[in-house]
Amino acid sequence: MEIFQIVGLALVATIFSVLLRNDKPELAIQIGIVTGAAIFLLMIFKISAVVTLLQEIAKKVNLDTVYLTTVLKIIGIAYITTFGAEVCRDAGESAIAAKVEFAGKIMIMVLTVPILMAVLDIMLGIIP
Repeated sequence: MEIFQIVGLALVATIFSVLLRNDKPELAIQIGIVTGAAIFLLMIFKISAVVTLLQEIAKKVNLDTVYLTTVLKIIGIAYITTFGAEVCRDAGESAIAAKVEFAGKIMIMVLTVPILMAVLDIMLGIIP
């Protein structure tokens, strides 16, 4: 099972990071970033399979691909924002982490506007 590999990698990286944090904190931060990137690369094939499946389902139900693309962008922004904010927190910069999260929320809000407008158009079409 891949989860054992991921957890094992994370535990080894955590042990190295804890051991190095006092002597070389910059190296501990780099270990965290590299480990996060490695885990992401291990999961990219899973993510790709899910995206492909969602695209196939969207085609079958004649869903406009703009909506699916927007939802996938929103999910991507959420994951990347969380990763960036956690790296900032690991480096002891919680204020910067909060700003990263704020920027992610604003970007998600901007992406949702077209979907909200489409929902409002549908509602106005239903209501006489």
